[in-house]
Amino acid sequence: MVSQKVVIKNPTGLHLRPAGILCKEAMQFKSLITFSFRESTANAKSVLSVLGACIKCGDEITFTCEGEDEEDALKALVAVVENGLGE
Repeated sequence: MVSQKVVIKNPTGLHLRPAGILCKEAMQFKSLITFSFRESTANAKSVLSVLGACIKCGDEITFTCEGEDEEDALKALVAVVENGLGE
């Protein structure tokens, strides 16, 4: 299991379009991918779960990946968030 903190940089936070980009990226991997924000944990492969976390610009989330491709999954998800999730 690997995990890493990342700060959401896009100005509008994780609304529908960036949430979809995040989920699409997460679904490319076999690993279980979750993220935690405040006291809740969300499934990074579920758009509804991502939207339900209500993440705004500047919020810090912690990705956790567990499975056979966990290292690659974590690296890819951190990169897509740091690149602004398509915005």
